[in-house]
Amino acid sequence: MSSFNISGKLIDLFKRRIYPAEVTVTNGIIASINETETAGDQYLLPGFVDAHIHIESSMLVPTAFAQMAVVHGTVATVSDPHEIANVNGLEGVHYMLNNSKLSPFKFFFGAPSCVPATGFETGGATLDAAAVEELLLNPDIRYLSEMMNYPGVLHNDPEALAKIAAATRLGKPVDGHAPGLHGADAAAYAAAGITTDHECYTIDEALDKIKSGMHILIREGSAAKNYEALCELLRMHPDKVMFCSDDKHPDELVLHHINQLVKRSLAKGYGLFDVLRAACINPVYHYDLPVGLLQKHHAADFIVINDLERFDILKTFINGQLVAENGRSLLPDVPVKPINNFKTGKKKISDFIVKAKNVHPVIRVIEAIEGQLVTNCLQLPAKVEAGNIVSDTGRDILKIAVINRYNTDAPVAVGFIKNFGLKQGAIASTVAHDCHNIVAVGVTDADICAAVNALVDCKGGISVTRNNVDVAVLPLPVAGLMSLNNGHDVANAYTGLNETVKGLGSPLHAPFMTLSFMALLVIPSLKLSDKGLFDGSRFEFTGVEV
Repeated sequence: MSSFNISGKLIDLFKRRIYPAEVTVTNGIIASINETETAGDQYLLPGFVDAHIHIESSMLVPTAFAQMAVVHGTVATVSDPHEIANVNGLEGVHYMLNNSKLSPFKFFFGAPSCVPATGFETGGATLDAAAVEELLLNPDIRYLSEMMNYPGVLHNDPEALAKIAAATRLGKPVDGHAPGLHGADAAAYAAAGITTDHECYTIDEALDKIKSGMHILIREGSAAKNYEALCELLRMHPDKVMFCSDDKHPDELVLHHINQLVKRSLAKGYGLFDVLRAACINPVYHYDLPVGLLQKHHAADFIVINDLERFDILKTFINGQLVAENGRSLLPDVPVKPINNFKTGKKKISDFIVKAKNVHPVIRVIEAIEGQLVTNCLQLPAKVEAGNIVSDTGRDILKIAVINRYNTDAPVAVGFIKNFGLKQGAIASTVAHDCHNIVAVGVTDADICAAVNALVDCKGGISVTRNNVDVAVLPLPVAGLMSLNNGHDVANAYTGLNETVKGLGSPLHAPFMTLSFMALLVIPSLKLSDKGLFDGSRFEFTGVEV
């Protein structure tokens, strides 16, 4: 029998009080909590839970992600393996499950509900209602992950409703994904069985969905940052909110995780117990997670911090095991093997040419927005050279391309985008939600072609070129999404590529993360799939020229 005692000022989230206590942990369980007269300066509290994340977006396999997250006091995640499922189907989901079991970290995976998210793009796999139900029958699958097909829910699509019905029948919650949905539509979406939404970007939208019975996940990721818009919910509806990152790239995961939102909330004056309710209690209760909350007979999943101002994480325990201490992970490296699904071959510069149909063409331009997944649709005069529509760096209108990674014979889809700011070169990525085809933005066709072909060579990753010769690459051999290396090495490589992109003129905080969402058709209003330019407001293809 293993046992130890630890003392500190215990933050009891249920009695909403702080008192000196000694905690006894036996065989990974909290055997007793005894109030004492004194207990030193450190504080004891439950560990943090990320209520919605795609582990794949960290570019790390689950075991490597865990090494990074525990340093920041995270003990569990509600994880949607949607990204790898779009590439490798059921094999990809089981890859994540099997790798996660090699770590004491508490990963709770969902069954991806929308693979592919739409029929307007090419993915590597399809999970129909039968496949989703097969996953939901697995006790390791805790919920039905984000139902992005909200038009299908509202219009009674049989496949969408069958997936929700299977989760409901098995007593597993259903996550939502419905950016901008209000009023009667939001109420109907919730009434179908949807219990959460992490896509709100205004407080009015969030309040409307809470009124409809949904819980709101306050998201602060590497690209989508909605905390400032939604943080007042901590005061208004502390029982209805959780924190999540959704997509967290490795350079930011090195620095912080859910602990950052806790510190920001406390600095704004929100109540300690309300903030920690969102960070610790609400996800555990909503998803019925076997995560301890620093109560007698609970699993010993807790953290130790220095004080309530700096909130530095001194120690992290999971099932009584010390997994991080003083900023250093104690979890070992775990060797893993890759899986992938990559069939396209190298492209030619001519594949990226856009011929003008009119003498003075006006084109539809995707307007990327810093910190948001939504885009605008602009209509702007095109720059034409030798009968071809080309990038216009003077007005920051660049060419964007999406290349089908699953079929080498498919034509390249090309459009135009604003706010990437590149003055030279190109960037490309196989982290391209949701189907993870190759997406690239660049100044010249030669630049784009070079960045794309660098990823063809390594069968997935992210790349940047200053010219069509000098190309830097971070290979991602696991489904074109994740590295086999540890988090610090991946973060350093990713940071270097990001800095290179910013040196080429991009003002974006996270250019690769922003790029990864420019093919995400379920987020309006204008995106590009491998099949063409897509109007997300009307849910139909549209032409480059107006």
